[in-house]
Amino acid sequence: MSRYLCHTQPDCFDFEADVIARRPNAVLLDRSFFYPGGGGQLADRGTLQWNGGEIKISHIEMAGGNAWHCFDEADIGAIPPDKLSARVDADFRSMMSQLHTGLHILNALVYQRFEGSLVTGVQMAADGTARIDFDLPDVDNNDLRKLEPALNTLISDGLQVNAVYVDAAGLAREPGVLRSRSVAPPPQDDGTTRIIEIVGLDRQACGGTHLSNTSQSAPLRILKIENKGQHNRRIRIGLVR
Repeated sequence: MSRYLCHTQPDCFDFEADVIARRPNAVLLDRSFFYPGGGGQLADRGTLQWNGGEIKISHIEMAGGNAWHCFDEADIGAIPPDKLSARVDADFRSMMSQLHTGLHILNALVYQRFEGSLVTGVQMAADGTARIDFDLPDVDNNDLRKLEPALNTLISDGLQVNAVYVDAAGLAREPGVLRSRSVAPPPQDDGTTRIIEIVGLDRQACGGTHLSNTSQSAPLRILKIENKGQHNRRIRIGLVR
């Protein structure tokens, strides 16, 4: 896959684009700063605008490496022109980035304190909550609840968050960056893998959007811990607003 523009220019929320292909309920743009979703993170929300018209983006559909910008059902009759403006919902992107960065911090704490436990599932929600599942068959739930103060201390510490790209040889030298039991971010066209580094704390492969500093996040609360099967432990978190 090629590098997403939302990764290389994460602060671009308004841009001009040309429509290069159409479907009844979607358009393909010559460039896009929308995050298409993946890895448990929801796709960006936003709008397409032109003189006399506007439609909401309901979701992004990836097909053959192309990101189709799909319309809300009520707007299917709208016909965007060949040239238009696009706007990414910056507040929604921020919420997803806060949740995703917070999940990385929580993941780092669990990985470091519970013998390298791997992630078995992640999902972020539009209501500012998220859940992450770990292979943790023998850990007391109260020990997991006790991670909340450390989680919020690391948020308030203002740790720098960087994205770096590592080749296959680099991944082999650093096995802990592949933290999921079942999936890994697809490699870039040049064969590298994107790594999110929270300086001084954690490095792990990830294709989502993130903050540039942990202090940009609201505090997080551990809302619930559930046993999901014989091995999986599910931790639900939420942003404090």
